[in-house]
Amino acid sequence: MEIKIGIQNVAREVVIEATGSAAEIDAAVQAALDGASLSLTDDKGRRVMVPAGALGYVEVGEPSPSRVGFGA
Repeated sequence: MEIKIGIQNVAREVVIEATGSAAEIDAAVQAALDGASLSLTDDKGRRVMVPAGALGYVEVGEPSPSRVGFGA
């Protein structure tokens, strides 16, 4: 599942392919909004941790298919 994390005062967003279901990711985001840090694991086993106070937004969704060619 593709996760986009916007961090305050940072121009680029963090994009990871996270393991787990949407419900698990939603629970982690809700816990982060309650004061803990957001901690997610990507599909290669790396952990991404963001302090709760620095979160701008979190977008959860399936990755979009790549478009190729002039019709894209």
